[in-house]
Amino acid sequence: MTESKPPRVVVLGGGSAGWITACLLHHRWHSRGGQVTVVESPEIGIIGVGEGSTPQLKAFFDHLGIDEADWMAACDATYKLGIRFTGWSEQPGFESYFHPFPGPVDLHTEPGFVHNCALRRRGFDVPAHPDDWFLAKVLAEGHRGPHPRDNFPFMPSYGYHFDAHKLGQFLRDWATERGVLHRPLKVTDVEQDAQTEIAALLCEDGTRIEGEIFVDCSGFRSVLAQQTVGAQFIPFGDNLFNDRAVVLPSAHSARFKPQTDSIAMRAGWRWSIPLTTRVGNGYVYSSKYVSDEDAEAELREAIGMQDEGEARILEMRVGRIAESWTGNCLAAGLSQGFIEPLEATALHIVIATALDFADAYEKGGYGSAHRDMFNQRIAAKYEGIRDYIVAHYRLNQRSDTQYWRDNAANDALSENLKGMITAWFTHKDLREVNLRQHDGNPHYASMSWHALFAGYGTFPPEAKMVPTPPGLVTAEVDHTRRTLSACATNFWRYAPLSD
Repeated sequence: MTESKPPRVVVLGGGSAGWITACLLHHRWHSRGGQVTVVESPEIGIIGVGEGSTPQLKAFFDHLGIDEADWMAACDATYKLGIRFTGWSEQPGFESYFHPFPGPVDLHTEPGFVHNCALRRRGFDVPAHPDDWFLAKVLAEGHRGPHPRDNFPFMPSYGYHFDAHKLGQFLRDWATERGVLHRPLKVTDVEQDAQTEIAALLCEDGTRIEGEIFVDCSGFRSVLAQQTVGAQFIPFGDNLFNDRAVVLPSAHSARFKPQTDSIAMRAGWRWSIPLTTRVGNGYVYSSKYVSDEDAEAELREAIGMQDEGEARILEMRVGRIAESWTGNCLAAGLSQGFIEPLEATALHIVIATALDFADAYEKGGYGSAHRDMFNQRIAAKYEGIRDYIVAHYRLNQRSDTQYWRDNAANDALSENLKGMITAWFTHKDLREVNLRQHDGNPHYASMSWHALFAGYGTFPPEAKMVPTPPGLVTAEVDHTRRTLSACATNFWRYAPLSD
């Protein structure tokens, strides 16, 4: 390898993480002589815990020039405008709220929402429920997709729901047609050189696969990153209690909304994700508070499938490795870390890791000069996402089970998360604190934090609310509702299934 030529990259493991990484590195380096090989055992299945995404997945397909209609049809995919959280709060009027992906129209409505939140935090009786202020919620509620008519130039951000197995297959076919090598082989050993860097993967049939960069997408086993080069795993169990998921698909019963549903359960929460062919259901829970058998029974009761279908129990190793890039090994996907699927961030991190790695590797002259800065950025991304997800549990407004009570009492919080909670309850500017804590580049914007705090109803008790005094300016919610409803008429009805 010379400084002017990209490396030979060997990706261990397929699935969504492996093929996304392979596609991005191939797209970046193939024209300059780089080669990407994906080695995946045909015997090892894909976990596929989550089937939702953030808008980063759209950016990924746009980056590669893959038409939305082509991949969505192949992967049973539907649109996702945000997440509806139900049952996370028992506060009257705040039993449910919608967390939207922000869009250009929201630039006009968000300031009013933030302003009214500030007033309500001080005890003034003004409307500050997030459902009233954002277009994505109105679109999802009205079964409208994210694409407006030609006369309306403002498109919201959106993600997708998809079949994880079919997504991996689609990307495999797309990549191999363009020059990525696919080796369906079982790896039995890893060869290291005198400097303990990875030299080759040794396969069951005797094949030896060499490379200069090895990407570990082997899942929770982390064959290369943890087992071979000794990357340290940092568990998040102190502040994220959930370590299991039971999954069970169900049939469609009606036309669905373009949203993920996150519904609180006795010892965790369950997702409901609509695909074109089925509904994905899963219950994420803590084995400390409920047995696998009881969790499955609770999920079956919730979705009305007491005796139908076969449920799968998945074990989750929640945390991250200390350094995603060690020597000539890059970890991606579950081998790199896992934060439970509450905000569907898994593929977001995979995409960010591949793109950021390519940038850092090139800036270092196809070497490790920028490795430390890369590792710091990826670690900060994990920590920032972790904090936001922990906040969902720490701020929950339930008291019916020990699980929720223990989460609300948990003080194993980062200093940044403590800073955000303190800012909210001491009436400080949440946006300013968020920006300062993350050097101007927070992982979740002020809108998301306001939606979480306000969506749970973490305001002074209703009995202590006071009317707004004369002269106090408030944001007019009725006007905002009318504006958003008018905007929504410019978007097409979304009907992937017949009514």
